[in-house]
Amino acid sequence: MTTSFIVGGSGGLGRFLAQRFADRGDTVIITSRTMERAEAAAADIAGTVRGLALDLSRPETIDGALVDVREVDNLVIGAMAEDFTTVADFDIAKAVHAVTIKLVGYTETVRVLRDRFTPGASVVLFGGLAKERPYPGSTMVTAINAGITGLVRTLAVEIAPHRVNAIHPGMVGDHPRWRDVSGNPQVPRTPIGRLVTMAEVADATDFLLRNTGVNAQDLFVDGGVRVI
Repeated sequence: MTTSFIVGGSGGLGRFLAQRFADRGDTVIITSRTMERAEAAAADIAGTVRGLALDLSRPETIDGALVDVREVDNLVIGAMAEDFTTVADFDIAKAVHAVTIKLVGYTETVRVLRDRFTPGASVVLFGGLAKERPYPGSTMVTAINAGITGLVRTLAVEIAPHRVNAIHPGMVGDHPRWRDVSGNPQVPRTPIGRLVTMAEVADATDFLLRNTGVNAQDLFVDGGVRVI
């Protein structure tokens, strides 16, 4: 029995991945910032999925929040904050909040669960295409996702022999945020002629978790948009 733990699994790509893992028979644990939302999402996905409250913006609470998690085979951390801020109108509170979630919170989650990893356990951290393709207001998002690359490399050394990789999705066409947007200007700039799908991002995440020769890598799932 495989235990898959998905931080940020109550919505979007995390929820899609949780459904995929539940459908194949994994024991799945998902988190959201509130227990109400986590438990509601878990019930919608499958009766065997468990929801936990976890707030990465308060890293000092992570250890206590995960005390009942006993064993982990797959750890996927995809929680994020949509704290966009330009340099011209820089919002320090938003910037600190975003950094805390994706760098401090991700690191503390791995630290807390490390001793509960099974021998073959691996980790996937979510970054994003803004790491390579900044846009107005993405200063902190771009910097933080670049930080994910550094975090993956050091964690691969620190928690060896467990593997750690990062996935950086491009714009995801069937994500709730984008699926109803018509005439998306990103489409003609993508060599495959369309945006990537949640299924493709989930496939890539599963590949990183399963392939025992892949470690300390950044995997972009963007349809080739970076070459245009």
